[in-house]
Amino acid sequence: MTGVRVLVVDDQQLVRDGIASLLGIQPGIEVVGTAADGAEAVAKALETAPDVVLMDVRMPGMDGVEATRELCGRLPGCRVVMLTTFDDDDYVTRALRAGATGYLLKDLGAADLAAAVRLTHAGVAPLAAGVAARLAAPPADQGVLTAREVEILRLVAKGATNREIGRVLFVSEGTVKNHVSRVLGRLGLRDRTQAAIYAREHGLLSD
Repeated sequence: MTGVRVLVVDDQQLVRDGIASLLGIQPGIEVVGTAADGAEAVAKALETAPDVVLMDVRMPGMDGVEATRELCGRLPGCRVVMLTTFDDDDYVTRALRAGATGYLLKDLGAADLAAAVRLTHAGVAPLAAGVAARLAAPPADQGVLTAREVEILRLVAKGATNREIGRVLFVSEGTVKNHVSRVLGRLGLRDRTQAAIYAREHGLLSD
């Protein structure tokens, strides 16, 4: 049985080759290629169709965030996990908004990294402990929401589905989906659960 197909992307050859070698001997993992920058990562991914891409953040030329955005648009079935030394809120937010499934730091052991790859392939978002803790907290910067987006946030927080919200606001389900994505992005939230927490803690459910 073929293992989870992985593409390793890092601008440092020693790091790139080391990660690929370590993952290559892990059960259930098949390294299908490596890339040294974002542009090469996109090209290699289109060529090899990996299940999971381990993507460095800072690279010359096309960086990991832009490559992630490109990959997620062109290969929607491929999951991208950032693997970096930078535990930085700005990078985390930008990467997740670009479509990254997870964000891990390079202090992981080989077995833990392999486990994260398998979890990613299974649909679980792997996050470094510090990153997960920060994402669970309401963001300090609320951004700017339109009145319609605030109303949608309130309805999401009350547990309404996109279809139910569409019926209430007399818009299509697709329009609601776009609004929800925009609200989550502007507030730096990961999902509807965090949106509900945010709305409750900021008094949007008081009436």
